[in-house]
Amino acid sequence: MLCEMCGNEVESTSRVRIERSVLQLCPACAKFGTAIDPPPAAPPVAAAPAHRRPPVAATRSAGGPRRLEERDLYTEIGELELAPDWGQRVRRAREALAWTPEELAKRLNEKKSVVLKAESGDLHPPDGLVRKLEHLLKVRLRAEPEAPAPE
Repeated sequence: MLCEMCGNEVESTSRVRIERSVLQLCPACAKFGTAIDPPPAAPPVAAAPAHRRPPVAATRSAGGPRRLEERDLYTEIGELELAPDWGQRVRRAREALAWTPEELAKRLNEKKSVVLKAESGDLHPPDGLVRKLEHLLKVRLRAEPEAPAPE
C-alpha cells in the first residue's frame, strides 16, 4: 500500500486524522495525527411519523418514470408583436405616472436616450426591455399581429 503523506510503499496503512483531513498513513507518519477507528455503522433509520410528508424525491421515484416531452414555447405564448403605436403608449403611461424620461430610465436601469428613442419609435427594443416597460408602466405594448388582407 502507499502512504498518502510520505509516498513510501508499505505493507499496511492506518486511517489517521490530521487537522480536518483523513489520510491512509504508514506507521512512521501516523504519529503526526490522531488514529481513527473504523467508522461506526450507520444507525438504523427510524420510520417517519405519520403526520410528516415523505420527501419529494421519494414520491417522484415511487411515482414511476418522469414524463419528458418537448415544449414549443412560441406556440404556448402565442404570436405577439409590438403594437404599431407602442412608443406613444410608453409616453402616455410615463406621463400618467408624472415621471420624467430620466426617472423612467433610472427605474428601467437604462439610459435616458434609450427611453427617448423608445418613445419616438426609433428603437426596436429587445424582448427584455419590452417586458420591463410593460411591467413597470403597467401597459400592454404587444398585440396580436394583423391578418393579411384577402386578395
